[in-house]
Amino acid sequence: MSGLSSRINQNARRFRRDAGGASAVEFAIILPMMLVLFFGTVELSNGVAVDRKVTLTARTLSDLVSQASTVADSDFTNSFDASSSIMTPYSSGPVKAIISEVKVDSAGVATVAWSKSRNATARAPGSSVTLPAALAVPSTYLIWSEVSYTYTPVVGYVLKTGLTLSDQFFTRPRQSACVLYSQSVCP
Repeated sequence: MSGLSSRINQNARRFRRDAGGASAVEFAIILPMMLVLFFGTVELSNGVAVDRKVTLTARTLSDLVSQASTVADSDFTNSFDASSSIMTPYSSGPVKAIISEVKVDSAGVATVAWSKSRNATARAPGSSVTLPAALAVPSTYLIWSEVSYTYTPVVGYVLKTGLTLSDQFFTRPRQSACVLYSQSVCP
């Protein structure tokens, strides 16, 4: 019996010293978690970068149009093209942009004077707009840009559908009281 117990003790000591298999098991347990953390960090970083670019696109679009005193269709095409290039290195295909001029009348009621869009539906002239209180200055005009982007993750393990990121930006016309388009007139 003592031979059997000594062999059991030897095997138990050998088992405790042998850690080679334990490392492989630990690696197999930790690897999926590390991959999820890695790809999650990459996707989160890309999402934040795209969201920032959407904000920059909205700001640029509004800024470009507000610097003119009159605009034509070719000016809108150039402004949309310039603002879409901000999305580089991400695709500008999912970008939906609307640029509108908002007229605030003497009673503080805001309506759309004109509107143009790319990959979206322009706002109807005369439709009412709810503005932040600080921007609703009577008898003024605003250039309003709205940009949205459907971000689709590269690794769609958690988020199977796209996530819509959007932003809007308001600027006042800089060269005149309003920005004229087509047959519009400033009061």
